[in-house]
Amino acid sequence: MKAAVHRCYGSADVVRIETLARPTPSDHEVLVRVHATSVNPLDWHVMSGEPYLMRPSSGWGAPNSISLGTDFAGTVEAVGKLVTRFKPGDAVFGAGTGAFAQYLRISESDLVMEPASLAFNEAAAVPVAALTALQGLRDQGQLRSGQKVLINGAGGGVGTFAVQIAKALGAEVTAVTNSGSLELVRSIGADHVIDYNHEDFTLRAQKYDLILDVSGNHSLSAYRRVLTPDGTYVIAGDTSKGSWMGPAAAFGKTLVVSKFVKQKLVPFVASINAADLATLADMLQTGKVKPVIDRQYPFDQIAEAIRYQQTGHARGKVVVTVD
Repeated sequence: MKAAVHRCYGSADVVRIETLARPTPSDHEVLVRVHATSVNPLDWHVMSGEPYLMRPSSGWGAPNSISLGTDFAGTVEAVGKLVTRFKPGDAVFGAGTGAFAQYLRISESDLVMEPASLAFNEAAAVPVAALTALQGLRDQGQLRSGQKVLINGAGGGVGTFAVQIAKALGAEVTAVTNSGSLELVRSIGADHVIDYNHEDFTLRAQKYDLILDVSGNHSLSAYRRVLTPDGTYVIAGDTSKGSWMGPAAAFGKTLVVSKFVKQKLVPFVASINAADLATLADMLQTGKVKPVIDRQYPFDQIAEAIRYQQTGHARGKVVVTVD
């Protein structure tokens, strides 16, 4: 099979498409023929080996695993003898290590049936970004209907899902994004939009019950200033480029300060589970949530897809078709 791999750390220039042996599923695993995948910040952090905080687990001088990619959508090719939820031919989507490949071996607990209303490229845009939005708002943010919610970084992959999920959960949503994405976030349901190129939302008088932050471009004190006294700040992303700590620095500071204030301050990384993937599948099937795709690349241009996602300018998701 063809797979996009990295045998050393670096920029997207280190990504190569190689021919590898097709994996064989174990008893509780499924072999998926991948039709589409999408790029997340997680993928290029793994590729670059930064922040260095990752290296004890990923490998110091070179990666322990050459595989790349997380999100996928495709068709079940084969199943392990103890798998009961899937059969060959099923259309599925989910998240697992090594999704930048024609075939992926994955636990049956990390994928669900693909909604009939979605194409493979749309389903591949969903897993990590939409799980981050869902879990950040519903679980970490404890979002309740009628609350005022601000999404900082609303035009990106997580942000576009967060706007729609927050609306589906009954929130009044303010979306913060750049000038080029204002109409996009309005079109997916944002009640109010703020162009960060022209206005700093942390200096407004408006207070929010919940802030979901996927940009990390303000100080923690500035975010707290526009939270209600018992409001919640959830940081699910950060644009810091530091080689040693990167986004972990902001996450760590949030955790420390949370011990000393009344407001709830939560650093958060999504987890992959079938129950939440199924919840998203229902939202997608009913039309409450729709993937927003900025650009789509063929598999032989996957390095270029990674480069574009790294710029931080993608409006929605960057998708790669594998076949």
